[in-house]
Amino acid sequence: MTSLLRTIHRFEDGVLVLALVSMLTMALLQIVLRNFFDSGFLWAESFLRILVLWVAMLGAMVATRERNHISIDLLSRILPPRLYGPLRHFAMLFSVAVCGTAAWYSVEYVTYEYQDETIAFADVPVWVCQSILPVGFAVMALRFLIGIFDRRDVWVR
Repeated sequence: MTSLLRTIHRFEDGVLVLALVSMLTMALLQIVLRNFFDSGFLWAESFLRILVLWVAMLGAMVATRERNHISIDLLSRILPPRLYGPLRHFAMLFSVAVCGTAAWYSVEYVTYEYQDETIAFADVPVWVCQSILPVGFAVMALRFLIGIFDRRDVWVR
């Protein structure tokens, strides 16, 4: 693996950890403030929803990178090994199509939000918060596409 890829992977992992820790910290702080001080941050609920989106998308990107994504392997268990390869390629090609389509439409969605100039919380535009959608889906589509041509035995049972 090149140093550029390692750097990208570390950045991805770092942003995921930062988002997860921020989400847990904000949720805990909000609980403490509400239960013990009858106060809280007005924007915390919106911020937490956005962090859930980011953690989900970043987690899916990392899972795809590590090849730990959810897969239905019932057919792979009952098919003979010679049929498993074509099935795997079809599943990955289907995943490329789904993620690519989701990336395409999420670009349109984020563009509409940009044009609408809606604010999510604390003067942060909604489109900034949702920008993880096209990036995440595009990265996953690219990783599935690369996986089709990857000859390592990781994908083989």
